[in-house]
Amino acid sequence: MATFFTADTHFGDASLVQRRRQAFGAVERHDEALIARWNAVVGVGDEVWHLGDFAAGASRAHCAAVFARLNGIKRLVRGNHDTNRVLELPWTDPPVESVRITVPDREGRAWRLFLSHYPHRSWPGFWRETRHLYGHTHACLPDTTRSCDVGADACDYRPVDLATLLARQEAAGQAPEEMAARGMR
Repeated sequence: MATFFTADTHFGDASLVQRRRQAFGAVERHDEALIARWNAVVGVGDEVWHLGDFAAGASRAHCAAVFARLNGIKRLVRGNHDTNRVLELPWTDPPVESVRITVPDREGRAWRLFLSHYPHRSWPGFWRETRHLYGHTHACLPDTTRSCDVGADACDYRPVDLATLLARQEAAGQAPEEMAARGMR
């Protein structure tokens, strides 16, 4: 079982698709492309943490239909667009506002993660090597050596595995503000 992360899929969101027009054109094509990209990387037994804004402006029926087509064991960290039509989907566990988890990498090392929809300047476990994954910003904030945006816009519109995210963080030229202020990377 692999663990993947994503955010800001905005299924059924016509206004967001207007901004993503170059990539998809219409809402239907947007949703179909994101479902196909999700299922191309996520297997039925894989775990997916969705860090908010699963859908916006979509009906309950549309949300349920999309959800049913997505592979994986799905968990939600609530985003600002996640109303009852999303919260009431059959997530593996009840949706949360934020969460701290530990995920092993391919070599078996355990990585502590703080997951939230919103980016934080500092977060629980920051000084104990906890990494931060978030959404909400639609790829507008640069990665740091300990945090990054896992949203669809920042990840080729597909869920991403931990190794890829850790590599992005390692390659980031910017330390989190609190570390930079102390002269650390």
